[in-house]
Amino acid sequence: MRNTKGRADMNENVDLNMHFGHSSRRLRLETLVRLRWLAVAGQTVTLAIVALVLRFPFALDAAAGLIAALAIVNFVLQVAFPSTQRLDPIWTFAILGLDLLQMAALLFITGGLANPFAPLICVPVIITFASQPLRHAMALMVLAMLCISALAFTPYPLPWYPGEAYTADPVRLVATWAAIVSMTGFAAFYAYRVSREATLLAEALTATELIVQKQTHLSQLDGLAAAAAHELGTPLATITVVAKEMERELGNDPRYAEDLHLLRSQSQRCRDILKRLTTLSTDDEEHMRRLPLSSLIEEVTAPHRGDRVKVTVIDLSDRTLEPVGTRNPGILYGLGNLIENAVGYASHEVTISVQHDKNHVKLLIEDDGEGFTPDILLRIGEPYVTSRKGDSRAGGLGLGLFIAKTLLERSGAQLSFENREAPQKGARVGIIWPRHAMEMHGV
Repeated sequence: MRNTKGRADMNENVDLNMHFGHSSRRLRLETLVRLRWLAVAGQTVTLAIVALVLRFPFALDAAAGLIAALAIVNFVLQVAFPSTQRLDPIWTFAILGLDLLQMAALLFITGGLANPFAPLICVPVIITFASQPLRHAMALMVLAMLCISALAFTPYPLPWYPGEAYTADPVRLVATWAAIVSMTGFAAFYAYRVSREATLLAEALTATELIVQKQTHLSQLDGLAAAAAHELGTPLATITVVAKEMERELGNDPRYAEDLHLLRSQSQRCRDILKRLTTLSTDDEEHMRRLPLSSLIEEVTAPHRGDRVKVTVIDLSDRTLEPVGTRNPGILYGLGNLIENAVGYASHEVTISVQHDKNHVKLLIEDDGEGFTPDILLRIGEPYVTSRKGDSRAGGLGLGLFIAKTLLERSGAQLSFENREAPQKGARVGIIWPRHAMEMHGV
């Protein structure tokens, strides 16, 4: 079955993407410190309202001590470490675990699950699932479940009006326990999925930018060669003049004649090399920079013509009216990736149909392979999508099609992915540009 793994050179970005993903799991200490100060403020205000406004009796000293302990630990962290300090996952787990235990203890002495603020115990779990590795998040989830269960057995009543006792019946306690547990699990799973998708997308976009930079760098080498030739021309001319003068003065001396002749010939050779570099960039630069559509198709298909799979290009329009634009590394890479993918999964032939008119430029890439699997068609173009079962990323990152799609869409193209109609087999990728956009951005 067809997968969407990228071209071979995508492996160059594996280490960077892994490093990027690892760095994205390291929270700044300042972020946790600010969240903790918010928790201290909220708990203090709630405690003051219950004790001073409502005048409900409860273990005020113990509750105030727990809030003070959280504030002291937070103050120590803020003073001892710089605000830019990034925490390893294990230390983030420790800090959030301490927050969870502090909140559980505070709820335990103020009514347990009967306390209306009991659902807040899920906040550290949600933060962990949104920002930390799964193993640390699951460990904190287990700790939270134990704390939630312990709250059901608290001997402390909910702070209530003097002379009245608020007691929750067992059915209500079980229902509250189930509600908090399910809410914690659902919110954690949702935060994990959203965070993971955002991280994967960020990594994939980073890889895309690296590909664009690499292709642009390669296309600029001719210009750099011309600049180098220009800069080296003046000192080399000086060397040549000095060599001529020395040869005129010392050329008859057998001790120096051979060396001076060698110096003169090699300086002339350097001048010839620089002249060729300058000619390559000045004479051919404009020709290479301008790229007709037919030349574009030939350039991206040529590397994939081989004995196993036949690559056929069908031009359905008048070539005299074909669009001409400037060379665009993104389009070259994106089309090359799609064609390589088609060739890699074709049985015998890949057909590329080209059509253009005054309004649009259309390409259709078809192969006679097995086509896209139904589940891949639903998620086509997402980063890290692959059709391999029991996926391990060792063989490829699944970024190739995402990068190709992103680069082509940046140039103004719209892409469609589908399987060919029966009885034909294989996949079909359609690409369409507004003609003015393709000529403006360059082919």
